[in-house]
Amino acid sequence: MAAQQGGDLRGAPAGGLEAFVAGLPKAELHVHHVGSASPAVVAELAARYEGRTSVPTDPEALAKYFEFTDFGHFIQVYLSVVDLIRDAADVRALTYGVAADMARQNIRYAELTVTPYSSVSRGIPGEAFMEAIEDARRAAERELGVVLRWCFDIPGEAGLQSAAITERLALDLRPEGLVSFGLGGPEAGVPRPQFQPYFDRARAAGLHSVPHAGEATGPETVWDALRSLGAERIGHGTNAVRDPRLLDYLGEHAIPLEVCPTSNVATRVVERIEEHPIRQMVDAGLFVTVNSDDPPMFGTDLNHEYTVAAGLLGLDEAGTAELARQGVRASFLDDAGKAAIIGEIDAYLAGWQTRS
Repeated sequence: MAAQQGGDLRGAPAGGLEAFVAGLPKAELHVHHVGSASPAVVAELAARYEGRTSVPTDPEALAKYFEFTDFGHFIQVYLSVVDLIRDAADVRALTYGVAADMARQNIRYAELTVTPYSSVSRGIPGEAFMEAIEDARRAAERELGVVLRWCFDIPGEAGLQSAAITERLALDLRPEGLVSFGLGGPEAGVPRPQFQPYFDRARAAGLHSVPHAGEATGPETVWDALRSLGAERIGHGTNAVRDPRLLDYLGEHAIPLEVCPTSNVATRVVERIEEHPIRQMVDAGLFVTVNSDDPPMFGTDLNHEYTVAAGLLGLDEAGTAELARQGVRASFLDDAGKAAIIGEIDAYLAGWQTRS
């Protein structure tokens, strides 16, 4: 985290933080819509379309199905799950189910990365898709206390056609909860600069720019995201640590990184969790946030990611609370909303310290 943004993440070694993290109010900035489908939901959908999908219905077989050999294999499996979402009712059920999982983790606010192209290209009308996610969003806030916002994401592997359709859906059918415009999928062989016109128009319409970059490729992809796409946050940015000049730039401009430790190991971007560069990022003064990416697919959730990050960074409860504040500060929530969640974090930490 850049020094001018606030607290210091380098602290005493952490131990037994699971209970503290479980009750800690949090925001999540990098989590995928379909990638957050619980195993129960995936198995139910796979059973519904049995014989027309490669996704197994047995929970044990499903766990093995979610063991990835590399990033390309992950994309292949991810798209097979995307193919299970075939009508607006599936979209609504998935979205509300994701919010229910978030509520159980005390996530107060989340910017959910949604790829409407994947659903529309499979035959779900754009208007019906928007109605489904918005109905689930309103219900989640009313019934669960979870505030959801959307990042509409271009699936880079689908090319410029997907970019044009994503832009049209975002700007012509713009749902109330939409705050940002992103780019995901494989980075290798998918140059970021080709998407600049679509990001230019989305930004001109008031959407924030939050592309994935520097996950499965090197620092040059992060530079492209900054220079061509006007990135305000970077999805992952794992390999930014390989370029000292880039580290200086990210720190100087306080550009948040959406770091997802377990995801990077699961997709073989990082070999072992002990080798994850999050500590290098913090030591370099970067603005680090912690996120879960595609939690059920990676056998994790945001609570676990906070515990992992605390261990890698040597944080105590106060340091972990500061990590949660950073997630809120980096969000696109309005100032009053940010202040309210940070106030909850402060009160929770004070109460915990009083009991300890």
